[in-house]
Amino acid sequence: MAAASRTRNEARVGEGARRLSALAGLAQRYASPEFSIAHGGKVRTIAAGNYTVSGLSRHVRLGEFVAHKSETGVHLGEVVRVEPDAVVVCPIEPGEPIGIEDTVIRKGAFRVAPTDAWCGRTINALGEPIDGLGALAQGGVRRSISNSAPPSMTRRRVEKGFHTGVRAIDIFAPLCLGQRLGIFAGSGVGKSTLLSMLARADAFDKVVIALVGERGREVREFIEDTLGENLAKSVAVVATSDESPMLRKMAPLTAVTIAEHYRDQGDNVLLIVDSVTRFAHAIREVATASGEPPIARGYPASVFTELPRLLERAGPGTESAGTITAIISILVDGDNHNDPIADSTRGILDGHIVLERSLAEEGRYPPINPLASISRLARKAWTPDQEKLVSRLKALVHRFEETRDLRLIGGYRPGADADLDMAIRQVPVIYEVLKQTPGEKPAADAFTDLAVALKNAAGQPGGPGVVRRG
Repeated sequence: MAAASRTRNEARVGEGARRLSALAGLAQRYASPEFSIAHGGKVRTIAAGNYTVSGLSRHVRLGEFVAHKSETGVHLGEVVRVEPDAVVVCPIEPGEPIGIEDTVIRKGAFRVAPTDAWCGRTINALGEPIDGLGALAQGGVRRSISNSAPPSMTRRRVEKGFHTGVRAIDIFAPLCLGQRLGIFAGSGVGKSTLLSMLARADAFDKVVIALVGERGREVREFIEDTLGENLAKSVAVVATSDESPMLRKMAPLTAVTIAEHYRDQGDNVLLIVDSVTRFAHAIREVATASGEPPIARGYPASVFTELPRLLERAGPGTESAGTITAIISILVDGDNHNDPIADSTRGILDGHIVLERSLAEEGRYPPINPLASISRLARKAWTPDQEKLVSRLKALVHRFEETRDLRLIGGYRPGADADLDMAIRQVPVIYEVLKQTPGEKPAADAFTDLAVALKNAAGQPGGPGVVRRG
């Protein structure tokens, strides 16, 4: 009897040990990154720009992605509102077929896995190739497109200037590696053309371009004609004007995530976003569809939250990382440079270039206003002598412009004002030097070009009529 009882006890202990081992194994598997629980819900209501899902409110967070299963496949959507009994989802793809009681599964944050093999490729906002060159290689680390900017005290200081090859910028508003610059202009003034000239700068290891809301016909022209030799080190993220607002909202986020990957591996990256205004318009469309009220000329508060979150992610990295130099175009509505998006963006960036329609109408390209354009880091790029020279040039240009009406009515008399006499002689030469077309070779040294032109003009007996280039 005792032996039988002892055998039964041993069997119970063995069974208990096996159960504990199985539970431990299950717990270990549950804790592993490969294991996840898929929380799901059902479509409850459908509207023009979104749909609501019941059963997911306790499991999803604002900004996460869900997968909607329909007859045509699986389609992604972003959670834009969370209520106690339902969540509001904006579909990524326009025209997605959605039915009541369709299944919706939580996916979490949207991630991409960049690698050097992405250079030379054109992708959409979802990180999928659209250039017909085959499948896209995936890197070893998947990064969320909603990352935060590095802590400010861990970043390196911006110290080193570089030449863009655009004389008007290199003289009056020079740039530094890690700087964030805005190009402000109305429609049709030449933002994209100037961006194409800046994309040719040879100071960068990688170039990442986000084309947001662009006309479809311009995409291939920009990529194939503009980038040229730089195409091999460039990645283009494209969301054209006919795509959904969700894709137009995601394109700059995907682009800056790719740029962060290259920066973290030590590269100096040029990030071009054309344009951040259309990014703001996409956010407005999504927010309005989810019921968020407008607060400033039709823009909801989320626009002014997302803009700094995007722009602050650019800049220098930590001590061991590279830099992201961001050049952002801002489309000013009705040529009003104080509209909400322009005003908000100007306060975030490290400088701004202003393009004037009146200068474009005069045939001065790029139509950069040297008096209104500012680089907050210019002193790190100028030498002390260059800084004094630029200050003098701006004074001459200002004197020339403020007396334009006086001279047109014949009120100017030579010899009465020495500074005005000098401005009349030299400013037309300066304007001529600042003219530059996309087909020209980038300027190696803008200050040398200006000095040669002024010297040649001074030696002409008739004054500064035609500038001879040395």
